Amino acid sequence: MNYETVIGIEIHCELKTKSKMFSGAPVAVNMQPNTCVNEIDLGHPGVLPSLNKEAVRLSVLACSALNLKINPVVRFDRKNYYYSDLPKGFQITQQFHPIGEHGYIDLELEEGTKRIRINRLHMEEDTAKQYHADDETWIDFNRAGTPLIEIVSEADIRSAKEAMAYVEKLRNILVYLDVTDGKMEEGSLRCDINISLREVGTEAFGVKTEVKNLNSISNIERAIQAEVERQSALLNAGDVVEQATRRYDDGTKTTILMRKKEGTVDYKYFPEPNIPPIRLDQKWIESIQTSMPELPDVRHARYIGLGLSDYDAQVLISNKALSDFFDKLLKHTSYVKLAANYCISDLLANISQKELHDESYALKIEEMGQLITGLGKQDISSKQAKDIFVELLKGKDYQATIKELNIEQVSDTSVLSALIESVLAENEQSIIDYHNGKDRALGFLMGQIMKKSKGQANPALTNKLLLEELMKRKA
Repeated sequence: MNYETVIGIEIHCELKTKSKMFSGAPVAVNMQPNTCVNEIDLGHPGVLPSLNKEAVRLSVLACSALNLKINPVVRFDRKNYYYSDLPKGFQITQQFHPIGEHGYIDLELEEGTKRIRINRLHMEEDTAKQYHADDETWIDFNRAGTPLIEIVSEADIRSAKEAMAYVEKLRNILVYLDVTDGKMEEGSLRCDINISLREVGTEAFGVKTEVKNLNSISNIERAIQAEVERQSALLNAGDVVEQATRRYDDGTKTTILMRKKEGTVDYKYFPEPNIPPIRLDQKWIESIQTSMPELPDVRHARYIGLGLSDYDAQVLISNKALSDFFDKLLKHTSYVKLAANYCISDLLANISQKELHDESYALKIEEMGQLITGLGKQDISSKQAKDIFVELLKGKDYQATIKELNIEQVSDTSVLSALIESVLAENEQSIIDYHNGKDRALGFLMGQIMKKSKGQANPALTNKLLLEELMKRKA
């Protein structure tokens, strides 16, 4: 039987704030466990929450970028449940009045553009983090109270490929907004995937299972593939799919049952009594929207307008730190394509993502701009450029490096012609081979000329003069 996959995605995203959602405790980044927590996070008697204004601003920013309708009145609810990672016994969230509703993002797929609807975006606080070791469980309360937004898609996604594209694009948008650092491997952005199957041509949804806490784009693909295979096997055998929460095991490449869902969990929601409704000023909302940073799609279009290929533009915008470096580089050179090539290849091969993100590299962007311009003007050869780039990575200056390496580009036609004459005299067989259609002969002759000039011959001009001389010697 043929089945259609139906997928909805819930994304939990930690906001990039200095303090927590309802307390003044600092948001922990690689800190000693249980050192960034206070009485409010731990739910001590008599303490009262205070809403983080920056978290609201970032939420409004995210809603605007995801085309969501913004609710101008902020309300919170209590979600009551009792887990060891929830010290208060309840979570403050937005069950009934999310800050954003009914948005979308458009995915550019091989088949064309597909719109994925977003049901809602709501604010809440994160739980503590549990570590399981043998028969013990350790809890780090540093994460408790960290500001979160949850973004819930409609069930519009039909394949693992679409799911990956959706998460990747949404993550990229949030990173460009500086709403989050988007580091999935560190838990800043986590995905829960709801998956069901239905017979092709039918409208009713099948029974869904939820795969929790996926923390990489590749694991999203693997988890969906594994769960689709599992559900397909059950349905083909005449069995039923039970509604459940599962997790993906990377070792076995399968999903594993965590708990069954026999009915709707009663979280006994009610309005949070300690946070009264807050009406957002419309001018404040508009000021956030008008100051929105350039989004990935806009930047992609700008790069295409500069003459880059779709591939180059896509590679650049998929890495914000790289894209920001490229934009700064363009202030120091007009050779856009060469600059993009160096950023995509040489730069990424020599500077780590962390160095790029933190801007902790020694390379001076203005000096790299001189390198790109020198290469574009053919003042230096590509081989010389690579030698210079190695030194620039150490923080050295372009002009000083040229002097230090004794680099000089020979563009004097009389000097180049003499070199060509000398090489052709020494390699008469290569002249015959070239005229017999052996293209490698040209590359060999160019190599001999560059060797004789110690790499200083202007490659483009030399190639032109060599071809002219070879045509004169045509039998």
